[in-house]
Amino acid sequence: MTTGDPVDLTAYDAWLFDLDGVVTDTARVHAAAWKAAFDPVLEAEGTRTGVRQEPFDPVDDYLRFVDGRPRADGVRGFFAARGLELGEGSPGDPPGAHTVCGIADAKNELVRRVLATDGVAVYPGTLALLELLRSHEVRTAVVSASENTGAVLAAAAIGDLFDARVDGLVARELHLPGKPAPDTYVEAARVLGVPPSRAVVIEDALAGVAAGRSGGFGLVVGVDRVGQARALAEHGADVVVGDLAELLP
Repeated sequence: MTTGDPVDLTAYDAWLFDLDGVVTDTARVHAAAWKAAFDPVLEAEGTRTGVRQEPFDPVDDYLRFVDGRPRADGVRGFFAARGLELGEGSPGDPPGAHTVCGIADAKNELVRRVLATDGVAVYPGTLALLELLRSHEVRTAVVSASENTGAVLAAAAIGDLFDARVDGLVARELHLPGKPAPDTYVEAARVLGVPPSRAVVIEDALAGVAAGRSGGFGLVVGVDRVGQARALAEHGADVVVGDLAELLP
């Protein structure tokens, strides 16, 4: 499904790409890791309170509460939706601790294991678009909430396709709020020396397209990998595609 007018690839000075689900086929890895981190806590809470908690849904819950957001925000948002309160803990909490930091670290450790053993797949349509943009000397950046962005780019051997990277580590260092706030995308445009109005945001997460819209970017492209084309458009995508190959001439 595509909405809006055809896209002129050279009409903008910079293209800003989300990572998981847009560039790399790692969204399913993250969803599985979230489930493995959340379900033991839900089961323990059900035992403690006598009220059964439904397991984490790696499709619906993933898209609604954690997709595209910083890890700690995802933990807080998901458990708040279940009516459960967790202590914040601290970054030194062991992965098994039932705290925001402990659960976030457990999820991160699971993702790292998969990256180390299975590697990373890049969407062919995205790779073709990136190579075409680079051939026209259009600047590019990767913008992700993940603190594993560097490892993912290295595993996929595509780091040289981006002029800038604004990830979870950069956001933490600069105290930038995560998506749906537009700050990480605005920072990427700043690093590239391009005003938001002259840049394109490409996202598969609802929080991400909302960030692109609120940041005043020239074009927001939603990538629908899971059948949420309507929701992407409602959250601010000007164009919705099933794969970025659809944008190629």
